[in-house]
Amino acid sequence: MGVDQDIAKELEHQGLHERGFVTTSAEKLVNWARTGSMWPVTFGLACCAVEMMQAGASRYDLDRFGIIFRPSPRQSDVMIVAGTLTNKMAPALRQVYDQMADPKWVISMGSCANGGGYYHYSYAVVRGCDRIVPVDIYVPGCPPTAEALIYGIIQLQNKIKRGNQRWTREKA
Repeated sequence: MGVDQDIAKELEHQGLHERGFVTTSAEKLVNWARTGSMWPVTFGLACCAVEMMQAGASRYDLDRFGIIFRPSPRQSDVMIVAGTLTNKMAPALRQVYDQMADPKWVISMGSCANGGGYYHYSYAVVRGCDRIVPVDIYVPGCPPTAEALIYGIIQLQNKIKRGNQRWTREKA
């Protein structure tokens, strides 16, 4: 049962809905509003980035979820890390993450971003982007489909609606 349904049941129980009143907390309202306007910055490193681009194209159209890809991390609240993260790119990933305003969320897309994938034992590969930045949602697959990314985004929206996160997060 989602947060919206919980609020509706609470209103019915109180009898305020029939009288034209809506009661909720400011935090629930803000979290609900955040889910409709998520602006991800893309950090595409390999073939998973192609699937991420496909999710934004006309067939799947992430715009209908309120998701608009932004070119600048300062305008973004979600980072999608797609592909193999090398040791050389890790500082750049952390820098982009640090430039994002709070609150911010991270989606790790694909086996390579999740845990190193096929290149797990390579000396030059970070074994999961969660060693560099805190990850909220993991999307499995090699490469994951556009549908899997959309499902991960919906899971992130549900997580934001639940409001389990702090307003600011400590660095990893």
